[in-house]
Amino acid sequence: MEKIIKVDLNDNEIGEIEKTKAHTSPILHRAFSVFLYDGDKILLQKRAKNKYHSGGLYANSCCSHQRLNQEFFESVKKRVSFELGVNENLDYKELFTFTYLSKYNDNLYEYELDHVIVAPFDKSKKIMFNKEEIECVEWVSIDHIKKDLVTNPEKYATWFIICAPKVIDYLENICKVKI
Repeated sequence: MEKIIKVDLNDNEIGEIEKTKAHTSPILHRAFSVFLYDGDKILLQKRAKNKYHSGGLYANSCCSHQRLNQEFFESVKKRVSFELGVNENLDYKELFTFTYLSKYNDNLYEYELDHVIVAPFDKSKKIMFNKEEIECVEWVSIDHIKKDLVTNPEKYATWFIICAPKVIDYLENICKVKI
């Protein structure tokens, strides 16, 4: 039984909960969304079809939850390693948090306070993604993502649609990536 952290709307820890229980009733919990980028490209993952929600949809490079009894960035590093096979020490930077609620069916919810993390990563390095979690990974241009989120939003996970525009704004205006 995997335990994750329940939080209030200010991201204060208020307890622990089994991951499955957090998703079968709308219980707010801490999550993170990692965006690896190289220049004007962002690494997207297509979630494995067998995922219990959002299977077959595109999302950011890695998304998960802080585990109980782990420091926040320790959870980030371990999950990036587990999902993408990236074990090097990246320069992670937290950009912002947001809260969202998605109902997938009568017994499946995502109610998360999501920490959005970015890190530069050399796209020439090999990604050894976990096929239980991810169907494929692709380096996608910011320009393509911006257009595709407007014309094909159904291809993307809920949280990605919410946070990707702010990440793109950061990369274009703060990091000054060339499009």
